[in-house]
Amino acid sequence: MALYFDFAAHSDVGCVRRKNDDSGYAGHHFAVVADGMGGHVGGDVASASTVLDLVHLDRADVEDPDTILADEIQSANIILNELVAQNPKLSGMGTTVSAILLNDSKLHLAHIGDSRAYRLRNDTWEQITKDHTFVEKLLSEGRITEDEAKVHPHRNVIMRVLGDSDASPELDMAVIPATAGERWMLCSDGVNAVVSEEETEEIVRTASTPREAADRLVERTLELGSPDNVTVVVVDIVDDAESPPSEEFSSTDEPSPDTGQIEVARGGDLAANQALLRYEMANRPHELVGAAQLATESGQIPIVTQRSGERRAAALLQHRSSERERQLALAALEEEPSKRRFGWVLPTTLVVLILILVTGGYLGYAWTQTQYYVGVHNGKVAMFKGISQDLGPIKMSSVDTESKVPLEALPEYTQTQLKSGIATQSRKDAQQILHDVRITAQQSCPVVAPSPAESGGADGSEGSSGDNATAEHAVPEWCDELRGDIQ
Repeated sequence: MALYFDFAAHSDVGCVRRKNDDSGYAGHHFAVVADGMGGHVGGDVASASTVLDLVHLDRADVEDPDTILADEIQSANIILNELVAQNPKLSGMGTTVSAILLNDSKLHLAHIGDSRAYRLRNDTWEQITKDHTFVEKLLSEGRITEDEAKVHPHRNVIMRVLGDSDASPELDMAVIPATAGERWMLCSDGVNAVVSEEETEEIVRTASTPREAADRLVERTLELGSPDNVTVVVVDIVDDAESPPSEEFSSTDEPSPDTGQIEVARGGDLAANQALLRYEMANRPHELVGAAQLATESGQIPIVTQRSGERRAAALLQHRSSERERQLALAALEEEPSKRRFGWVLPTTLVVLILILVTGGYLGYAWTQTQYYVGVHNGKVAMFKGISQDLGPIKMSSVDTESKVPLEALPEYTQTQLKSGIATQSRKDAQQILHDVRITAQQSCPVVAPSPAESGGADGSEGSSGDNATAEHAVPEWCDELRGDIQ
């Protein structure tokens, strides 16, 4: 037994908007609805780019089904950021995503934003996803009632979307057992904004086919004057043993791209990307609606980065039926473009420059520590190791020897020189200057008159005690410190 989707998709611009910012896709193994936002230029780009970057998941044999859906949505988010970097006018754009991937008997669900996924199973109708809105947060915290939520002035404020952000968006992920007979409905908020839950359930429950359910829901939304775009995807899970999948939407007219086109697509060429996308879906039953459909038909696919081109080419490589074509495509993909081949040059150059600056700075500092000068420290003459200039907060010198000579003991001219620092050629020269300064300071000390005993006067008539006291009182204290300092 193998399960697949019997599917239908329908999208409309609504009764008020001038352009459709919604995109939708449905196939035998994958379905997604994306509601774009971002004002005049961004919403349709965000939803179309995201949906078109996910359609290659519509296969029965996807690799790593438990992780691939989340990984691919994160990659689509990176591409949205690259589009914004390339065109700043797209700044602020974003999109919701509600997607389901069927693999064997498991259904993998990914959700972000306020689009919704509903399931009708065993006669039970339920909303599987939770809206990432401000009002839903208030409701879950019990701060408002469901009736208050329906009329809350901020009910359209979305807390999480895919789009213009460097951070990896937080997705709601789930793996759900799938059984034949289930019906799933994905929709943008244009549906639940005007159609009641009860009426939505009634339409989906009573419709005989996914086509009827999707069309009736969109028609009812328009009847109620939908102010927003509206997109609906409905899928029934079917056992292929009971009902083989339909090939109603298949096409075989699109030629297989050659490896040259693949290489051009890797460089971000619009025409080549479009050709690859058409080929990728040519023989796959599917339905593409909304902005994604318009972008594909008009040739304005919003995939203009190298990364998206590589993803397109890689997706094609995985699906080539001919082993020879697979080998040729692989060889083309392995030929790195010159831009990538030399991508290491700039960071390597920056690293080398930084190393040169660091090495030069270290050698320069080491040289300064071989120099000496004589200056002032704490009001006294001192010998310094280093240079007298500082580099911002970095001190380029330290005290080597501090003398007992106060700056005030020296002539004004010498004081001025010492305040600026007297540079020398060696430590020996600095020591000599320090010695000379001591001599100069000692010579400026007043001469003290000898006592009577020292003069030899018998009657003490010379050098009276009063005169001697006066002379000793006039001698500065630092002169006492300098006495005997120089032999």
